[in-house]
Amino acid sequence: MEKTWRWFGKNDKITLSMLRQIGVEGIVTALHDVPLGEVWTREKIRDLREYIEGYGMRWSVVESLPVVETIKYGGPDRDYQIEVYKTSLRNLAAEGIHTICYNFMPVLDWARTDLLHENPNGSSNLYFNYAEFAYFDIYILKRPGAREEWASFRFPEGYGEGRDVLAEADALAKTMTPEKDHALVENIVIKTQGFVSGNFKEDDEAPIQKFREFLALYKDIDKAALRANMKYFLEAIMPVCEECGMNMCVHPDDPPIEVLGLPRIVRTEEDIRWFLDAVPSKHNGLTFCAGSLSAGAYNDVVAMAREFASRTHFVHLRSCHIFPNGDFTEASHLGGRADIIELVRIFEKENPSLPMRVDHGMTMLGDETRGYNAGYSFLGRMFAMGQVQGIIATVDRELGIPYKQPGFFD
Repeated sequence: MEKTWRWFGKNDKITLSMLRQIGVEGIVTALHDVPLGEVWTREKIRDLREYIEGYGMRWSVVESLPVVETIKYGGPDRDYQIEVYKTSLRNLAAEGIHTICYNFMPVLDWARTDLLHENPNGSSNLYFNYAEFAYFDIYILKRPGAREEWASFRFPEGYGEGRDVLAEADALAKTMTPEKDHALVENIVIKTQGFVSGNFKEDDEAPIQKFREFLALYKDIDKAALRANMKYFLEAIMPVCEECGMNMCVHPDDPPIEVLGLPRIVRTEEDIRWFLDAVPSKHNGLTFCAGSLSAGAYNDVVAMAREFASRTHFVHLRSCHIFPNGDFTEASHLGGRADIIELVRIFEKENPSLPMRVDHGMTMLGDETRGYNAGYSFLGRMFAMGQVQGIIATVDRELGIPYKQPGFFD
């Protein structure tokens, strides 16, 4: 696998010279300064590509070329925005960049309730607490119908037995303060969204009102409608992808559960089969995010990797642990539900040149003081990269695949 790293551009506190030293071969990034819905020009793409190449690495994957909301809910300017997207695809291809990781999640890109949840060893990880999320939905967002939905919420079999999430949310309401409410909004809406060219920014003055306005756009959009809109988008761009050799790889929903009354359509193996079959071009593929998929108790991550390896264009290697009560945390890259060792075997057999990134990592040894984006620590991800590099080297020896020692003697 090509060892890649998500990097947030020239202003990222983690520099390319740091990444080269730890064995990174390819960069996963985007034009974060281009506003949503505008064309990515060849000039801007070339400038960033050449900057990356100046440090001895290549721009391997775009994550993300955002799919704006109007494409997802089928707004009146959908076709115009699809043409903008096509132009950006052509410009990326002309600059030699051919893999696009994107998502089709309405409103929220990914969601956690705690960004620094302490681990027993003193490090911290991203964490999802259902009661806190329900409290946010009912008492902060005040979404119509939220109370009734949480009253009927049930965990997958084997988890959360006897747990009443609504009752826990109501109990939380008696202890929460304005400061705690603000922290929860920051965790769910701002700190996990603002740095990925998303709908929300660090300086938004009224994020909850803005959130409600986005939710209203999906008032009449159910799972079938969102699927139809995804198919419409993919069918529209596939001729360009085939012309230019562009691989589109959708990221699974994170977490793979229904949230805030929004439809979610890349959660399970059935969902993945649907969109791959709906638009059967080889350029319509999957970002296999083991972390997102392993957060769903109903997902057999290894079986999914075996089934979808041939349509996977990009791999995120991380893992989640689900607690008996149903909450989940991001786990060690050698632990959790994902079985990363077996995943590496599967993908190395299928395509040993696939780009891979370790995705999120622990916050450790002072990472929390350095202003890194949530989930994107330096030392924690470097630790994970070391673990995964060892796994890849061992599996490659098993399979008889030559392993290139990273960063030495080139």
